[in-house]
Amino acid sequence: MNEFQILKYALATEKAVRIMESQNVIMFVVDSKANKNQIKKAFETLFKTRASKVRIVNDRKGRKKAYITLPKDQFALDVATKLGII
Repeated sequence: MNEFQILKYALATEKAVRIMESQNVIMFVVDSKANKNQIKKAFETLFKTRASKVRIVNDRKGRKKAYITLPKDQFALDVATKLGII
């Protein structure tokens, strides 16, 4: 699997933006077969940014969401601006 298959799209809901601002976390919908290490590597390769932690949640709609925490010196809002979310 390549990086573009692992990270499908970033979430831009109210909850996702609120978490981005308060906790420096960006949320992505990811491939259902991807694990934490693959997600972290794909994020770092695509956005040239370090990720300090990755959490995975399967929601009721059958999607797999990744909560990617960025280090204190990098801001999730900057990555969101590159993506065109904000």
